[in-house]
Amino acid sequence: MAGINPNPNVFLLMASGQIESAEFPTLEDLYCKFSFVHGQDWVVTSGIEEGISQITKRSNDDRQLFIWNFPIEITYKSTNPFGWPQLVVSCYGTDVFGRDVIRGYGTTYLPITPGQHTIKVPMFVPVSTSRLQKLTSWFIGRRPEFVDAKVVAQTEGREVTRVTSQGHAIIKLNIITRDIKKLGYDVTPYDVNSSTAEQSKTGTIY
Repeated sequence: MAGINPNPNVFLLMASGQIESAEFPTLEDLYCKFSFVHGQDWVVTSGIEEGISQITKRSNDDRQLFIWNFPIEITYKSTNPFGWPQLVVSCYGTDVFGRDVIRGYGTTYLPITPGQHTIKVPMFVPVSTSRLQKLTSWFIGRRPEFVDAKVVAQTEGREVTRVTSQGHAIIKLNIITRDIKKLGYDVTPYDVNSSTAEQSKTGTIY
């Protein structure tokens, strides 16, 4: 068939969806930033690698959610799965003085299996190592945060960073892969034949 390479040397990974919402019970307004992190063998062929959402207020219903429905879409090509792409989400709000402060960092790998996926991403923030540093940072308006949010997708040096859990974000993604099996990588679950119909209706929830 024209347009199909029987012996591909790269595979494609396509992800589209949205950062749907977040839950931070004690906050009133919030916006988020996202960025993709990937290994050296991965190349972005289309889509946007970074973005920032609108500011939203916490809903007044029982869910108490911050709703963004912020669209994301990206396509990669690669020769091997090492450095599989991750999505990094950073949530920001304002303090009592109206200054932007970090409210949470979170990261998740893009799902390896095709289909619909709903991912609940735990969020965390760095904390000061002493009470004096905590008090000082509050007065000067510079609370602990990472210089580059992408550091949360790395493992090196993370063991010396003090953090505390705070809220979570909900991300919905549609994943499509192409030619990945032709290169010798089988990412299909062993029971996919018996559950394909059910997953196509409900999606996969993490």
